[in-house]
Amino acid sequence: MRVRIDEKDFINYPFLKESQNFVSGYAGSPERFLLTSTGKAALAHAKDRILSSIAGKSGLKAADRAAIPTDSQGIKVIVSGYALARVIISCMKDRMIIDRFSRSEAQNAYECLIDEEPGKKVFVATSLGIDIDADVVPLVSYVELSAGMREERWRLVNRDIERGMVKVKKNETDEILRESIRVTISRNLPLPIPLGICEVLAPVVKEISEAEQQHLLEQFGSVEESSFPPCMQALILALSAGTNISHPGRFALTAFLHNIGMNSSDIIGLYCRAPDFDLSRTMYQVQHISGRGGTEYTAPSCAAMRTTAVCVKKDQLCERVSHPLSYYKQKKRNDKKKFTAQSGNMLVDRNAGGAHGEKEACNGENIRDSRGHQQGEHNQENNKKNQS
Repeated sequence: MRVRIDEKDFINYPFLKESQNFVSGYAGSPERFLLTSTGKAALAHAKDRILSSIAGKSGLKAADRAAIPTDSQGIKVIVSGYALARVIISCMKDRMIIDRFSRSEAQNAYECLIDEEPGKKVFVATSLGIDIDADVVPLVSYVELSAGMREERWRLVNRDIERGMVKVKKNETDEILRESIRVTISRNLPLPIPLGICEVLAPVVKEISEAEQQHLLEQFGSVEESSFPPCMQALILALSAGTNISHPGRFALTAFLHNIGMNSSDIIGLYCRAPDFDLSRTMYQVQHISGRGGTEYTAPSCAAMRTTAVCVKKDQLCERVSHPLSYYKQKKRNDKKKFTAQSGNMLVDRNAGGAHGEKEACNGENIRDSRGHQQGEHNQENNKKNQS
């Protein structure tokens, strides 16, 4: 029985080839399309779509799905919005945004597939090269799909392989399908967008970039080395001791520090004690990883760092996270809770101790961190950045 995919399905699965053909049929050139009323509405939708992914909002509630327009004009706006969103993030060339967008879109489509009629679910899966009734996946396909899956069970060493096929359990098929959607969406991103189009989209790109920076500030706050995961602390300790670290270690540390908001000059300063330190080469490497060359990199996952022997000195929190950035966020939250509790106790002691408590508090402002900077100075700098 042949399954019919209509225009309404393009809203849920805009990554399908049929959906792309649908957009090409009426949009024409991006420059002209953006001047039309549909194009302007689609651009606004594209911006909202990206901002939602940056904020970590993925998945649609039943009420949200019910509010999605199903008229011809509404369908064009939404499907075109997806296409324009890909153009915008391609102009940005920010790997973190590309990853967030791909994961958010994949989750949205996956939730639609859960309640989809069987025939259409098979159609979408087949379009992605997935046989949802099979208990094996071709090795080449599995390697590509499992690269973005963070749980240990997905690592190739933990799977049974026979004649070039990787065995999977029945209840894992949907997860593989979701990951296949993510890979399909992120494939070929960033796209080679003409400079003229990126210039037209520059105001939207700027707005999204500012929103991303604000989100990072809210997410990570000021840089606190005490909350770094053990692997990053070990790399910094090695540099401080004048020891060279491996290339994977340098990449992981630089990307991690950039992701949490440390500026390039401070990152470069960490490498100055390495025996093979070369200023021009280090500046190039740090700026390249930070996005100066057009592509901004995200720190590797814990699984990836285990394969390159960068994962060391695991602690209890390491067992509960799959990425160094997740460790950092969780550790900062935990430390903040402890600090709040201790502050309450200190307030009681200070009221009891009078001037002695005030002296301790003043001395505490001049405590220096591991790089010799005053914490008070850091706090003032961060406050200025936050105000600006």
